[in-house]
Amino acid sequence: MQATIASTAALAGLILATTFADGKALQTTSIGKHNDFSCQPSANHPRPVVLLHGLGATYYDDLHVLEAFLQIRGFCTFSLTYGAVKGSPFLGGFAPIDESSRQIADFIYEVHAKTVGYGGSSSSSTRKIDIVGHSEGGFQALYVPKFRDGVAALVDHIVAIAPPTHGTPIANLLSLSPLLGHDAGILELIGCAACDQLSIGGASVVKLNDGKAIVQPGNKVTVIISNLDAIVIPPKSAFIYEDGVDNISVQDYCPLDLVGHISESYDVNIWNLVLNSLENQVGRKFACLVGDTGADPNLYIPAPIPSKPQLTRL
Repeated sequence: MQATIASTAALAGLILATTFADGKALQTTSIGKHNDFSCQPSANHPRPVVLLHGLGATYYDDLHVLEAFLQIRGFCTFSLTYGAVKGSPFLGGFAPIDESSRQIADFIYEVHAKTVGYGGSSSSSTRKIDIVGHSEGGFQALYVPKFRDGVAALVDHIVAIAPPTHGTPIANLLSLSPLLGHDAGILELIGCAACDQLSIGGASVVKLNDGKAIVQPGNKVTVIISNLDAIVIPPKSAFIYEDGVDNISVQDYCPLDLVGHISESYDVNIWNLVLNSLENQVGRKFACLVGDTGADPNLYIPAPIPSKPQLTRL
């Protein structure tokens, strides 16, 4: 996730430029704030969005730029670091899947209790929340509503980016830690129960695919993949072939997008697919971007909202 300050500035401008493509100023009270339960969403986006990070990551280093993208468009977003091993708070997602799922469910209960109703609408869909998850977070976005009591009834739309729905080779999961910049020996020190459980034939994968529907009544699901994903393989193993599911590849819309697994949460084209899903506009066209659209989360600072629409080139 290396990036120059110049490319980071371009990305910040890009987020804002695409936001104002229709020439209308969007408002939210929580741009750049984390878990602001006083957030007032826009009328067009009344449902809070819970974001779930991937294996070995945190809410910040995996999802904070996507959060900014959604916040600027009027969404209220909420995220947590789940599954951190005791003594290693900055290494999320390594704990057993069931343990993490309880933590995520409790967070969803909290977000729903503190936020639903802000949109000023009494429709059933606006009394719910949406979930966006990447990698293990995408798996948890499917797993938690199925197995944690009461969660499915609180959820409207689930967007799962590259979830290991049917498992992936354990060597691929173990490779994520050094790819994310962690010390090579960290997994020997703290272990990775989630790696075993998300592998092909792993306990949590078998449990999710128990012959009963993955998608719960009242939930809509979008699964987004990159055909070049080298961690969840084959990439289309993430797909769910059930009613109420849209399975899409970013290359279906942007054939020249070369994004891989780790960078998917930083890919502007995938952001637009997420936005389409949350707005119930799956299939809507958008301008594709080609090139390095990622950003170093340590450098990214949201820019001030411009007064007029802007065009930014990478």
